[in-house]
Amino acid sequence: MECLIFKRIHKIVRRASSRKSHEESRTVYVGHRHPPGKEDELEGKFPDNTVVSSKYTLWNFIPKNLFEQFRRIANFYFLCIAVIQLSINSPVSPLTSLAPLIFVVTVTAIKQGYEDWLRHRADRLVNQTLVRVIRGRKIDRIKSQDIRVGDIVMVKSNEEFPCDLVMLSSSNKEGHCHITTANLDGETNLKVHECLPETQTYQTTECLNTLIAFIECQNPTPNLYKFIGKMTLYRNASENTVCSLGPVNLLLKGARLKNTDFIFGCAVYTGFETKLSLNLRLTSNKFSTVERSMNKFLLFFLVLLVTEVSIATGLRYFYIRDPVLGVSWYLQSNLNTSAREVFTDFLAFLVLFNYIIPISLYVTIEMVKFFGVMFLTWDGELYDENSNECAKCNSSDLNEELGQVQYLFTDKTGTLTENDMVFRHSSIDGVKYTEHGGMLCKVAESFRSAPEPVFHYSGPVEDFLLVLAVCNTVQVYVKNLSNGFTIEISNNCEETNPEYHASSPDEKAFVEACYRFGVILHGFVEDNCVVTFQKKRRKLKRLHVLEFDSNRKCMSVIVKTEDGRIFLFCKGAESALLSKCISGPVDVTLQHINDYAMEGLRTMVIAQRELSEEEFHIFDKKIRKARTEMTDRENKVSKVINEIERNLTLLGATGVEDKLQEGVCETLAALRAAGIKVWVLTGDKGETAVNISYSSGHFQRGMVLMKLLHQESSSQCQREIINIKNIIEREPMSSYALVVDGHSLAFALHHHRDIFYEICRQCTAVLCCRMSPIQKAEIVKFIKLEPEAPITAAIGDGANDVSMIQEAHVGLGIMGKEGRQAVRCSDFAFARFRFLQRILLVHGHYYYIRVSTLVQYFFYKNIAFITPQVYYAFFNAFSAQ
Repeated sequence: MECLIFKRIHKIVRRASSRKSHEESRTVYVGHRHPPGKEDELEGKFPDNTVVSSKYTLWNFIPKNLFEQFRRIANFYFLCIAVIQLSINSPVSPLTSLAPLIFVVTVTAIKQGYEDWLRHRADRLVNQTLVRVIRGRKIDRIKSQDIRVGDIVMVKSNEEFPCDLVMLSSSNKEGHCHITTANLDGETNLKVHECLPETQTYQTTECLNTLIAFIECQNPTPNLYKFIGKMTLYRNASENTVCSLGPVNLLLKGARLKNTDFIFGCAVYTGFETKLSLNLRLTSNKFSTVERSMNKFLLFFLVLLVTEVSIATGLRYFYIRDPVLGVSWYLQSNLNTSAREVFTDFLAFLVLFNYIIPISLYVTIEMVKFFGVMFLTWDGELYDENSNECAKCNSSDLNEELGQVQYLFTDKTGTLTENDMVFRHSSIDGVKYTEHGGMLCKVAESFRSAPEPVFHYSGPVEDFLLVLAVCNTVQVYVKNLSNGFTIEISNNCEETNPEYHASSPDEKAFVEACYRFGVILHGFVEDNCVVTFQKKRRKLKRLHVLEFDSNRKCMSVIVKTEDGRIFLFCKGAESALLSKCISGPVDVTLQHINDYAMEGLRTMVIAQRELSEEEFHIFDKKIRKARTEMTDRENKVSKVINEIERNLTLLGATGVEDKLQEGVCETLAALRAAGIKVWVLTGDKGETAVNISYSSGHFQRGMVLMKLLHQESSSQCQREIINIKNIIEREPMSSYALVVDGHSLAFALHHHRDIFYEICRQCTAVLCCRMSPIQKAEIVKFIKLEPEAPITAAIGDGANDVSMIQEAHVGLGIMGKEGRQAVRCSDFAFARFRFLQRILLVHGHYYYIRVSTLVQYFFYKNIAFITPQVYYAFFNAFSAQ
C-alpha cells in the first residue's frame, strides 16, 4: 500500500516537473513514441495546426462588430442621441439620427464582413490542404489542420512545409535539402538545410517507426533566424545520444522544398505558434496626425454643443419667468418646474443641435483614403522596369502623413546604394592589389605605371585567396542543359561555369572574384570541398562553421587540409578582428583599410590561425557541449568561439564597391529644399559612411563636419558634446553636419539626451554609423518623442531596418536584394529610392490637401447647418419646437 502511494506521489511530482519545464521550453516526442523510462510522461498540450487569420465567426460577428464600431466617439454619440430621441417627446423624428447611423454602421459592417469572409475562405483553403503524415506503419493523407506536435510529416519537392518541422531525413544521401523562403523574407535564392547525421539514414516509413527520440526546444518566438534545441536519440534502454539543434535543422512553415525529392520532419510548432504566424502579428497600429487632431476637433465641438444646449435651456426658463416678455397664450405655463422637465428640455435642445457633429465624416475619410491609394499604385512614374515592381500600400490610414514628414531616417546599403557588390581592391601581406581586366594585379608604386598581373599564386596570396573562396556559406549550382533545372554541383564536377548563390552579396562578390582570378570553388559535399588553384586542385574538409551571431561582425570556418593540418579561417570587420591578430602587417593593413574607406568601399579583414590536434579536440568538445545547452546558449557558444578566435595571423583586407542608386543625389537635394531633415543610419564604419554621404549629396562641401566618435565614457562624451555645442553657438549661421557612432550614441541618448537633441536640431544632416538594428529604432523614437513631436519617416530594405520602420510614423520599404521583410512590415513600399521624391512631395502633398480640406469642410458644413437652428430659437421663445 505504501509502495502504491509512493508511486502515485512520484507520478504527480513528475507531472508537475513536466509542466514547469514546459513554461520555459517544450518536449516533443518524435512520432508520439516515449523513450524507455519516460512511458508515464504526459505530452504537452499544444495547439493544432489550424490557421486562423479571420477576426469574426458566424456567432460573434454582430456583437463584436457593433462593439468595435461603437468604440468610435462619433458612432457612440449618435447612438446616444437616437436613444434620447426615442425616450423623450423629441422635436424631430428619431429617424433623422437613426437612419444615417444605421446606414454608416451597416455599410461598415458589410465591408468588414466581406473582408473577413475572404480571410475565412483563404484559411479554409490552407487548413483543408492534404498532407502526408506517418500514422501507425503507413503514410496517411490528412488535412493540414489535423497535424499535431510530434507527428512525422513527409513533404515532397515543390510543396510548402505545413508547419515548423525539425528535419529528420531527406532523399539526399548527405541529409541536405534545398528550400526557398520567399514567402517568409522575400529571398529567392536557394538555401541549404540539413538533418542530424544520426537521423539521416531514417529515409523510409519502416525505419522511422523504429526511431525512438524526443526533442527539447525553446518555446515559439517570432525570430525567423533563431532556434535553440536538442534531440535525444535512444539506441536501447541504456544508450542514448544528445545532439544540438539550430536554425539549419528547422524547416519553417511557408518555405518551399526545392531540388529535393522528399524530406521527413517532426512537427514542433503548429498553428498560431509557427514563426510565420507569430510574425504576422508584429504589425503595430499607427494613427495619422489628422485622425488624432480630429478627436480634438470632436472634443471641442462636443463642448460647444453642451454650451449651446445649456444656454438655450437656461434662456427658455428665463423667457418663461420674465414678467415683461410673458408667456404666449398658446404655450403651457408652469412656473413650478421640476428637474425632470429641465433635463427633458436639455435633451430636446441636444437633439436639435446634435448635427454639429458630422456622423459620416469617418466613413467618408476612409473612402477617400481607400480610393486615394489607387493613385499611388497606378502612378507609372513609380514603376521600376528592372524589377517589374509597382509601388504598393500596406496601410491606407497613413496617406496624408506622407505630406507632413519632417525627419527622414534612411538606411545606406541597399537603400541609397545598389547592394550589388563588386570586388575592387585588396591588401595582401601589406601590399595593395586591385582587379584589372579580370586579373589580380599588384598596384604599382607610381600612378603612371600600369598594375602588374599576378600569374602564379603562392605564400600569403594563395592563403588569402583560399580563405576568400572557402570561408563562406555559398552554394554552388550548375544549369543542366538537358532539362533546364539548376542543380547543386559536386566536388568532382568538371564544370567551369558554375552559379554561386549566397545569402550575403559580399560573399558572392568574393567567390566570383576568386573565380575570375582562377580560384574555383566546386562546392561542398559531406563537408568535403575541392578548390582549383590555376588548374591545381586542393581538397579540404570543413570541420566547423562558426557563424553563430551576426552581431559578432565576423565569420570563421575550421578546415582540414590534405596533409592533415587544421586551420581556422576568419573574415570580418576590422573592429572585430584586428585586435585578435598577433602577427601580420596590422598597421599597414589598417592604413589600406582607411584608404579604401575614403573611396567609399566596404572593407573586411582576412585572417587565419593554424590549430594543433589537441587545440581542435578541446574546442570541438566545448562547442558541441555549448550547442546542446538549453539556457543561455548564445552567450556560451559565443564565449567558446571567442576563445578559439585569438592569436590570429593577419593575411590582409578587401575593398568592395557598392554603387549609388540612380537619382539619389537629386532626391536628397529635393528633400532638403522641402525642409526635410535627412539622417543616414548605417552599420558601416565611419570612413565609408562619410564618403558615401559626400558622394550622395547628403553632406555638402560647405558644411562644417563635426564628429562624436570613439567615446569611451559618459564624461568624455559629455565634454565632446559641450565642445560641439559651443562651436555651433559661436557660428550659428554656418551649416553643420554631425557624424556619431553607435558606441558614442549609447552615452548620448542615456546620459546627455537634452543637449544632444539641441545639437541635432542645429545640424542640417546627421550620419550615424556602426549602428545596431535596435539603435536605429531608438534614434527614431528619440526624435519622435521630443516636445515638438515632428513627423518621422524611416526607409530601408533589409530585416535589420524593420525595427526603425515600425517605430517611425511612416514606414517605407525598398524592394531590394536583402529580402522582403522590410517591405512586409512597411506602410508603403517601392523599388527605388528616387521614387521617394514623388511619393513625399507630390502624392503626400495631395493626400494631405485632400484629407485636411475634407475634414475642414465637414465641420464647416455642420456648423453652417446647425447655426440657423440656434438663431431660430430666439424667435420661437426657446421652445425647442
